[in-house]
Amino acid sequence: RNLGAGPMYTFWHIVLPQAVRVAVPGLSNNFVDIIKQSSLAFTLGVTEIMAVAKMEGSTNLRFLESFTAVMIVYWLIVTVFNYLQKLLERWLSRMY
Repeated sequence: RNLGAGPMYTFWHIVLPQAVRVAVPGLSNNFVDIIKQSSLAFTLGVTEIMAVAKMEGSTNLRFLESFTAVMIVYWLIVTVFNYLQKLLERWLSRMY
């Protein structure tokens, strides 16, 4: 209020940008952990990429190739997201 700004202006232009800058690394790391742990959902019966690889491997007995393909897909997803996270953190750090 001392600056003559209302509470919404203060929130959107002062508080929120600072909070986002602090929160992005932790939230991004949690998202990467969720991606990595999604293969654990297969043990609970959730059909996903690991289940498809296991079914494909069991039909043609090529488990190594199936799981290698899954590994590459997970690696690409995590690598791309980490790169985007780094770009976002750089952009947010330039704001201050």
